[in-house]
Amino acid sequence: MLDRPLQLFNSLGRELQEFVPIEPGRVRMYSCGLTVYNYAHVGNLRAYLFTDTLRRALQLKGHDVTHVMNITDVGHLTSDADEGEDKMELAAERRGKTVWEIAAFYTGEFQRDLARLNVLEPSVWCRATDHVQEMIEFARAIQDHGYAYELDDGLYFDTSKVTDYGKLGLLDVAGLQEGARVGAKEGKRHPTDFAIWRRSPPDKRRLMEWHSPWGVGAPGWHLECSVMSLKYLGSRFDVHTGGIDHRQVHHPNEMAQNEAYLGAGRHAVNYWLHNEFLTFGEDREKMSKSTGRFLRLATLEEWGIHPLAYRHFVLMATYRRPLEFSFEALVAARSGLSRTLRRVAALASRAGDLGWLDLAAEHRFSRGGSFGYLVRALVEPAGDAAAGWLDRLDEALAHDLNTPRALAHLGELLADESLEPESALRLAAVYDLALGLRLLTTGPEELDLRPVAAAFTAEEVDALLAEREAARAERDFARADAIRERLTAGGIDVQDSRTGTAWEWIPRPSS
Repeated sequence: MLDRPLQLFNSLGRELQEFVPIEPGRVRMYSCGLTVYNYAHVGNLRAYLFTDTLRRALQLKGHDVTHVMNITDVGHLTSDADEGEDKMELAAERRGKTVWEIAAFYTGEFQRDLARLNVLEPSVWCRATDHVQEMIEFARAIQDHGYAYELDDGLYFDTSKVTDYGKLGLLDVAGLQEGARVGAKEGKRHPTDFAIWRRSPPDKRRLMEWHSPWGVGAPGWHLECSVMSLKYLGSRFDVHTGGIDHRQVHHPNEMAQNEAYLGAGRHAVNYWLHNEFLTFGEDREKMSKSTGRFLRLATLEEWGIHPLAYRHFVLMATYRRPLEFSFEALVAARSGLSRTLRRVAALASRAGDLGWLDLAAEHRFSRGGSFGYLVRALVEPAGDAAAGWLDRLDEALAHDLNTPRALAHLGELLADESLEPESALRLAAVYDLALGLRLLTTGPEELDLRPVAAAFTAEEVDALLAEREAARAERDFARADAIRERLTAGGIDVQDSRTGTAWEWIPRPSS
């Protein structure tokens, strides 16, 4: 039913390519997870919404997906370019907690954020600290193959041994050699070489360290993803995802390590897919935990923006374009989702028995299985009308996950009066398998979150509206208008209609 070839933009080669899995009907995918020294910010979360959309598209197209996501709880330094101190240890020292407490807390918060955004849970979660012995063995193999050398502070990867090092990031390796900084690490052979294992300083004990052939220390950040992806997905797998910032350093280093471990010319990954940044401000700055300039999902909720409204906001742009964050754009996304949910609710009120909705919700319990049987079960009762609408969804997804186009088609579908209400709802359920907005299980009233900055409680709003209604009954329209203006100034949208007066919170930033 959704059988168009899926075209995806492979960062390795910088071109759209038809996606062909290594094993028909099965896709193996790895995603770089969070470094859990702080909360995930909404820019981080864009990456996981992209990965979730990709996974949903693959499952809609009949593939079983094994999705592995790591948690980095050691080894990631304050500079992605392999310099500075370990982010986890710094966070533990600042907060007066153990590293393990920091990791457990922020891992839990990250997973809760993903759940609130309706991101399907990975098939496998894997933590870096659970795989240190395997990292040591992997690094020893790299050294035995002649790709690593030892310095006084640990083991380094020799990037000159990889003939096409930096190909993924289109790195000018020769230019980097010429412009190498004075005062770089003494003994380091090339500017692009990176640490595989960092030996603990003799005068300082790290908070997290292990014994290794190169002394007591900790693994390098880049080593972790190579080890865990190959362990859970095998020496050749289909897709590796991550943010665009990983394309220049982290992922080229992963590729180099994989080749050193597997053998010259052997690459582990067929498709490298990257999402663009979420930016904000006049300078289009990217959100960053290291600078402290970022927003959490919980902050948006304090403003009155539901997590699904943020998901809708992200889906309104294609994943390969920078997405400019603004409060006004969030409010517009919330309004758009609210309209969609009201249309769904109106159709549901006109439809018959909706017992099949339980079927539409079953995908939430899937750990990566194909959605093919769900699509068939949902649309067969819709008859001939289904084919055209499914083809529009397929066309949008097949063109490099064009979610704005899929949302537009959804809007047209819900407005198509030639469709029976139940048929429209069944088709909307299929669209929602791709979009993940919980369209059939979320009421429009659920988007109406009270902002922290709202001036009134719900009880106070109801009391003021009752006072306004009394003033109108007495034809004291000046007083009624004054009450309405007071409510609007306090963050309340009052809506008068023939059926009565309704109200909802107006989202507003708390700072």
